[in-house]
Amino acid sequence: MNSFLTLGISDKVNKILKKSGINTPTPIQEKVIPTLLKGKDVIAKAQTGTGKTYAYVLPMLEKAQKNRHHIQGLILTPTRELAIQITNEIKKITKDMKGFEVLSIYGGKSHEDEIVQLQQNASIVVGTPGRLLDHIKRGNLQLSQLTFCVIDEADQMLQIGFLNKVEEIVRETPPQRQTMLFSATIPSEIKKLATKYLNKPEFIEIEGAQVSTLVNQFAIFTVDRAKQDTVIQLIDAFQPEKSVVFCRTKRRVSKLYQVLKSKGYKVDELHGDIPQEKREEVMERFRKGQVPILIATDVASRGLDIEGVTHVFNYDMPENAESYTHRIGRTGRAGAAGVAYTLYSSEERPLLDKIENALNSRIQKQNLGNTIPLKDKASSKRNNKGRTKKNPPNTKIVSKKAVDKNKASTYVKEEKTPSRVTEGIKQNPSSSTKKRDGRGLKSPSDAKGKMNRKKSVRQQQGRKK
Repeated sequence: MNSFLTLGISDKVNKILKKSGINTPTPIQEKVIPTLLKGKDVIAKAQTGTGKTYAYVLPMLEKAQKNRHHIQGLILTPTRELAIQITNEIKKITKDMKGFEVLSIYGGKSHEDEIVQLQQNASIVVGTPGRLLDHIKRGNLQLSQLTFCVIDEADQMLQIGFLNKVEEIVRETPPQRQTMLFSATIPSEIKKLATKYLNKPEFIEIEGAQVSTLVNQFAIFTVDRAKQDTVIQLIDAFQPEKSVVFCRTKRRVSKLYQVLKSKGYKVDELHGDIPQEKREEVMERFRKGQVPILIATDVASRGLDIEGVTHVFNYDMPENAESYTHRIGRTGRAGAAGVAYTLYSSEERPLLDKIENALNSRIQKQNLGNTIPLKDKASSKRNNKGRTKKNPPNTKIVSKKAVDKNKASTYVKEEKTPSRVTEGIKQNPSSSTKKRDGRGLKSPSDAKGKMNRKKSVRQQQGRKK
């Protein structure tokens, strides 16, 4: 088994890694680090959670020169959160390295503050394409002496429409730079980008199976109107320490957030309309485990490396296999096991089949009854990590009913308080002598009235005779 020293990492950096509990390189690091130290360009296909950040950061630190008054390394990321995350990782390693500064640049914070920081001769800049391009056009960011250029999460750049901006930025860099491109998938557009801007790159691939086997994947059939109840019961059943719930749109994120919050769950939301300062606060609470449930859009949470995420819930179906891969990649990271549940309707079944075919694997299908037959006890513990209050639950699971023609299973909950009408059936817990005649629940008084009406009919027939 290789060590970082055998890969070419210096003893000084190796000791810093050991202090952080990083002793053994991951497969992507074993392949990428020696190649980059030789000065070659690289295209690396690997999912998130494989350790690719250190795969490119460590060679950059080894080859960068201290006390230079220009930017030596540029790292492009699709989201602000990922830019912040990478910046923090680099700071951990370089905190004792004098003359080596790292700076993150992204939308949502002051231009003026960033200009001041740029004037302090940062060695590495990490940022999102939009804000970086803005500083380039204003003359605040000079890349003419750049040595290293990293394009991280390239397929996500493509998905959210940043690829043209990425090209504009790369064109501002010198042709002799060393370029590194990392992506979970390599669609044709990414291949064209690599052909155009990378110099005889070495292609390195880490098979997705090495990651996906750590994530137990399930798909649960439901209908859209039952999704809220379904995800609530899953959360109640599994009581995840850290979980991410993915929704298709910002509006659906906010709606589900309000529903869970109103029911007493400790929950936060993350999407593009939330101010940057608040987004950072949300992520800090989630990292520390203060909030166990994070509801998010794909774009807002792309590339986030949060330790200890145990469950991913796809409240809405991902649009394609790439999105599915990145979603479930929030869990099962760094060798830890994880669980991913995807909710799908009959209309979404073809999309689920398409994702399975693209991944060349089958996702285990379940209904809610099969998923949590033994979770009644967990359901009674809502007041634990998922809830803010320690009130006993006021409902209990009493039956399963089909909610549409496709027989999607959802639980019908019965209030302990009387006189609630559920699914058209009036329930009165105080009546202990109810009977079922095949059409509904009939009380003794109802049966008596029916008998009296039949008797009256017979009497009238007798008089006519």
